[in-house]
Amino acid sequence: MTALSSFIDLPTEQKQARGLVFTPAEIAQQPDTWLMTLRIFEQHRERIAAFLEAVGVRDSVEQRPTVMLIGAGTSDYVAQALTFVLRQQWGCEVMAVASTDLLPNMEAYLVPGRRYLWISFSRSGDSPEGVAVLERALSLYPSVAHVVVTCNAKARMAELCEGVERACVVVLDDAVNDRSLAMTSSFTNMIVMGQCLAHVWSLDEYKPVLHELADAGRKLLLSASKVAESAAAGGFGRICFIGGGALISVAKESALKVLEMTAGQVKTMSETVLGLRHGPMAALDAGTLFVCFVSTDPRQAQYAKDLLQEIGAKQVVAERVAVGPRALEAEVAPQCERYLALEVGVADVYRPALDVIFGQLLGLYCSVAHGMQPDSPSPGGVIHRVVQKFRIY
Repeated sequence: MTALSSFIDLPTEQKQARGLVFTPAEIAQQPDTWLMTLRIFEQHRERIAAFLEAVGVRDSVEQRPTVMLIGAGTSDYVAQALTFVLRQQWGCEVMAVASTDLLPNMEAYLVPGRRYLWISFSRSGDSPEGVAVLERALSLYPSVAHVVVTCNAKARMAELCEGVERACVVVLDDAVNDRSLAMTSSFTNMIVMGQCLAHVWSLDEYKPVLHELADAGRKLLLSASKVAESAAAGGFGRICFIGGGALISVAKESALKVLEMTAGQVKTMSETVLGLRHGPMAALDAGTLFVCFVSTDPRQAQYAKDLLQEIGAKQVVAERVAVGPRALEAEVAPQCERYLALEVGVADVYRPALDVIFGQLLGLYCSVAHGMQPDSPSPGGVIHRVVQKFRIY
């Protein structure tokens, strides 16, 4: 029995007392819910495809809209995870823009006369920034087209789009509307929905990829649980997460998960594979756990391998963990203390939903190791499941 299943199988009273009612189950359900999200997309595919065609995604390259992927916090990392796959599949210019920056700087992001499609991601659909951005855009920039992806059928953002011709709403199953404070299955399922959107006209190409990811995810839940539990027991005061390309979103989200679920008792940071040398390496110390998400691409993986080797030679961290494809294990594993092998060979643009499972599990086990309640790890109410309302200007 893995530690994860031992959490899930606890009597209800113990789960409630320890704050383990939701988080372990929401992490564990992910591979199966990805296939459920695919089925939801298939049910709405014709409607979504018609909308995207109407707003110009299949026009000549010069006429296609600039696509802005919008979210706050974890939802912003959803956007960052999808930038490359949408750019590749749609042939549009795609950028991730945090709603926390877009709201006070909206005019600076818009070029007059250019066509835009905004895709907003929000678990609750009720976050103050997401709602305010959508309200402001609908009022002041009616030519902007919108797709809203949410896990909440009653979301305020979905309500705002009712009757709006240039708006399309996609609602995921309520099972992935995470009840815990930290987003886990909502994060990965919004990524899967975004990948479905990218393949709206080539879904048969994507289905085998998703099934491969789901199979790999079930295996990873077992192997990653053991590594995460052991690492959490090490008592590291700091964890540094590294990734490149689409995997930088995994590094950022993993860092946030550990930070949230330990109420900041474990300090975290994230960087790109090549960016770490440009100053941030100074933050590493003998109490640091170093986690590197290794690219599937052999050339890109060389950069990660060299960085792991350099970190080891300098002896600036306590332990190195690499997460990467099984095919690269023999080459990369000698440069780290642990190599967590993924039973998958898909391109990096499809991996964020899979790789982040390790970061989520590390957050869970670190939370438990520090005596926190993973479902609600902010006893002082510093952070909340949905960001509390604040004054909008």
